[in-house]
Amino acid sequence: MITDIKGLHHVTSMAADAAENNRFFTDTLGLRRVKKTVNFDAPEVYHLYYGDEIGTPGSVMTYFPFGQMPRGRRGTGEVGVTEFAVPEGALGYWKDRLAPKGVTGLTESSFLGETRLEFAGPDGDGFALVESPDRGRTVWTGAGVPEEAGILGFHGARMRLRDSAATAELLSFMGYQKDETDGAVTRYRIEGGNAADTINLEAVPGGQAAAQGAGSVHHIAFAVEDRAAQLRVRDALLDTGYQVTPVIDRDYFWAIYFRTPGGVLFEIATNEPGFDRDEDTANLRQALKLPTRYEPYRGQIEGRLPAIGA
Repeated sequence: MITDIKGLHHVTSMAADAAENNRFFTDTLGLRRVKKTVNFDAPEVYHLYYGDEIGTPGSVMTYFPFGQMPRGRRGTGEVGVTEFAVPEGALGYWKDRLAPKGVTGLTESSFLGETRLEFAGPDGDGFALVESPDRGRTVWTGAGVPEEAGILGFHGARMRLRDSAATAELLSFMGYQKDETDGAVTRYRIEGGNAADTINLEAVPGGQAAAQGAGSVHHIAFAVEDRAAQLRVRDALLDTGYQVTPVIDRDYFWAIYFRTPGGVLFEIATNEPGFDRDEDTANLRQALKLPTRYEPYRGQIEGRLPAIGA
């Protein structure tokens, strides 16, 4: 069994409009944009990162806004709901904040004793706010969100799968322990990691397969402390028969990727070096940061990227 995984690192999704995406996460949800860079494989497309003050692993939602991308189709074989943690008692504030801003799909419910508010993002993305203890995390109070209601980081994520058994076995190998079941959804939790420590598997036998597009999660990333831990995880996955990429330098973390039995793309990302490696904390998000290989083409790249605001 793998013992190096510490919970979630980030979740990366796709969007149709960069400015709308930036506005939703910074103004509507009050998160901080901690990095403005580009897709390493398609530099004409932004890669935008949102999170807490410094982009702590376990708090970062990232997006590829591909520009007029068709909306994805919800279904099985995907992360269906990305869950953010908020302080206990905060959901009343969020209902009052989100409805006037035109956020759709607002539904309050309870799951395994936790009160949650589900809602849709601009591209039909599935989100939930879950009331949770802070567990040592500090909220980011952007766009007028008060400290007693701000987003703490991720709570977890819910995957929708036709058959959850093989993914459950994989999570167990990754160090997650089966927790509780509520209907078709079973929770898995990892001990001794960060506070973004839950994964929920929803079994939807016979469900239609998802089709990726705007609003779809591209991949979900799990955190390890450093590159040595990442290599141990990679070796363990290879030994178990998974096809794992070589280590890829993403400037702010190192990454490896592999496809799960349920069809979801998993990433293992390092907590090092972090988003302050090329900007001090006070100035995160302001400048467009490019991978070194794209610097000679900065003028052309900047000319093709749309304005998105502060």
